[in-house]
Amino acid sequence: MAHYPPGGQTHPHPRQEPRYPGPITLARLEEIFRDCVDFVRRTVWVGEDPERTVTLVYLSGMVRMERVSDYLLRPMAQDPELARCAGVVPMMERMRQGALYNLTIEARDSLDQVVFDLVAGWCVLVFPGETTVLSCFTGTEEKRSVSAPDNETVLKGSKDAFVESLRTNTSIVRRHLKAPELRIQEQIVGRQSATLVDLLYIEGITNPHLVEQVAAQLRDIDIDGVFSTGAIEEYIVPAERTLFPLIQYTERSDRFCAGLAQGRVGILIDGIPLGYLAPAVLGNFLQAPQDKSSNWLLATALTVLRYFCMLTTLLLPALYIAMVTFHQEMIPTRLALSIIAAKQNVPFRSAFEVIVLLIAFEILQEAGLRLPQSIGQTVSIIGGLVVGSAAVEAKIVSPAVLIVVAVAGIAGYTMPSQELGGALRIWRFVLVLLSSAAGLFGTVVGAAVLIVHLAGIESFGVPYLTPFAVGTGANPREHVLLRRPMPQIKDRPAALKPRNRRKQR
Repeated sequence: MAHYPPGGQTHPHPRQEPRYPGPITLARLEEIFRDCVDFVRRTVWVGEDPERTVTLVYLSGMVRMERVSDYLLRPMAQDPELARCAGVVPMMERMRQGALYNLTIEARDSLDQVVFDLVAGWCVLVFPGETTVLSCFTGTEEKRSVSAPDNETVLKGSKDAFVESLRTNTSIVRRHLKAPELRIQEQIVGRQSATLVDLLYIEGITNPHLVEQVAAQLRDIDIDGVFSTGAIEEYIVPAERTLFPLIQYTERSDRFCAGLAQGRVGILIDGIPLGYLAPAVLGNFLQAPQDKSSNWLLATALTVLRYFCMLTTLLLPALYIAMVTFHQEMIPTRLALSIIAAKQNVPFRSAFEVIVLLIAFEILQEAGLRLPQSIGQTVSIIGGLVVGSAAVEAKIVSPAVLIVVAVAGIAGYTMPSQELGGALRIWRFVLVLLSSAAGLFGTVVGAAVLIVHLAGIESFGVPYLTPFAVGTGANPREHVLLRRPMPQIKDRPAALKPRNRRKQR
């Protein structure tokens, strides 16, 4: 029985291996699963001899009863050779070798293995007087059907998004990447959830040091359960150091497989319909999946547009405050007169107007996300129109400020990664505050601090500003700004240090 510290104190979280020591007995299993209404045990005759019995143990709801009846109970009742086996050990061996119709049958001699088999949807056959049992997988395998991704628009490409079933996700990857060199390593993360986490890479392409680095990070995770994406993301990357994402996630299987083919490491988590790719740099979060499906000139133009929108959403409000408040000489005369006329009856400073509108913009966005989908968009649109129009008519904010904040907000929506967009919104507030205090000087200082910060972080040993901050050989920017025609992209990204850089003839 567990002993808890008095007075709400906490003790260290040591690993206990094995979790359930002792021999495999029915009494021990009943003790472990006491007060569990779904724990079921049934004594089954082997043949027609009541002296030859086997106890079947399973958790109701975790197994498919048709499989139990057809693959286990039927052969035990009808196979004459089982009834003629001389002793329990020969009978166990015959069941394991093929008397039972189940595809997966494993002999278990550890109580830990048996307990986790039961939780995972296996049936356990306990033989009288034996400390070894047979585990047979009869899980329900209930899952959501494979469908198109909800959050990543597919214009031209695969529509089979990841689902919550880990084995379904690995099968989807296998269908896209039929290379026998695809390796899938598995670990269990979470003491209570015992979540399966798979590590995927292509042997002969992916850097082995990168694979071992990601695997080591996963092995070091010692938490109670993996119930959200943060339980993995914030433990394998130093999330406390930066707002910017250091690992890329995607719902799209084709995008995930393309990352594996580049030499990156993929992570799939049971129960989470996302695939993760590491390492990830800034350029990865500004590339959309359809860039590889569009004409190279169009893809290049859209990539440049996204970089421009990133700078716009980050700097526009701060530059507006700096010019209107401190550096009016930077504004053309006719535009300055228009801004002065619109602001004539507004009682607040420009910095205060911008900050209030940015906060209101964030509140409306959060309300739209939290409300049901059928009314969330309506509330956001109507709320934005009503609040914006009412604020301008009431002379609380000027129309110029409303336009600046709206343009900055819309530019932020062009980011393919919502995590990158969120980081830019936080830094936008920082730059606005610096600009309101020191004008253009504060904006420049804030931008310099941001660049230094980005240049100082890494994702699994790869600088975040790659390839802008470091040299990566010939044509280092082909995967960032200029998307050259596909036949001309001969090599994989050098920053990943793949074992085989050449990817086409």
